Amino acid sequence: MVRFHRATHLPLERQVRMMAREGLEVDSQTLWDQVNALAKHLEPTYEALVKRALSSPVLHADESGWPLLGKKGTSPGSVWNLSTPETVVYRMMPSKSEEDGRKLLGSYKGTVVADGYVVYDNLKRAGPFRLANCWAHVLRHAEEAEENFPAACGELLKMIRELYDVEREVPGPFPGGEETQRLRHRLRQERSRSLTEKIHKWLFAQRGRPRSELGKLVHYILERWEGLTVFLEDPLVPLDNNAAERALRGPVLGRKNHYGSRSKRGTQVAAILYSLCETAKLHSLDPRAYLTAATKAAIRNPGAITMPEDLLQRAAS
Repeated sequence: MVRFHRATHLPLERQVRMMAREGLEVDSQTLWDQVNALAKHLEPTYEALVKRALSSPVLHADESGWPLLGKKGTSPGSVWNLSTPETVVYRMMPSKSEEDGRKLLGSYKGTVVADGYVVYDNLKRAGPFRLANCWAHVLRHAEEAEENFPAACGELLKMIRELYDVEREVPGPFPGGEETQRLRHRLRQERSRSLTEKIHKWLFAQRGRPRSELGKLVHYILERWEGLTVFLEDPLVPLDNNAAERALRGPVLGRKNHYGSRSKRGTQVAAILYSLCETAKLHSLDPRAYLTAATKAAIRNPGAITMPEDLLQRAAS
């Protein structure tokens, strides 16, 4: 049932109708009670995953809307995603404000990879972390401006795509082991650094009006230049924030199906179950198998934490 609800994003009311067609009579409140009880068992594992994400040297961050539905109408809310190569976790917050962002990232001391959302810039100035910005967002903005400025943007796009060509020469999954990281760092110094220097010269060579589409593109890139070049010094930092965007697809699809959560506890349950399901997928684990193992361990030993590698080790032994 939980696999249906979070891994395939089906609302409880729809599950009730599906079960009714198979001759099983149950109401959505009963299903919710089961899901809530399950989440309580899994909460220690969820908090351990959050702690692991926040201890990573590089952390992807992104956010999207997650409404809170109630009797007095719909309140705006947000789902914040924090991702690493090993972990995907979500926090449901009242908004996408700087205040809520600080609650998540205020004490983080690594590198945050994020898009151009101004909240991350403000948090970086006030907090201890380093900010790496996303070249994929620059690429998209340049593609949008290319229609009206084909020659200039065509030149920029060629250079950005060459940055990605360099990245593709490093084999295996990101970030890889020490040897892979050394190769990535060497290629970036030999080729990516000169490409970014060419891009920087291109930016200053433009004479488009500041309020034109080209002028806005140039301003967007220059304003984030420090964050866009962090990857040159750190082989653990990717070129873009696509990992976080991919991790948000599940909750965004779920939001389209069931519009948000009906209570504050509902947002917490959604965060717990989405985090465990998406983290399981990162490790090529069946979400249902991971949830089942973690729940059984917590029932046997209340407060028990089950990490994905625990399940993988059991399967290998």
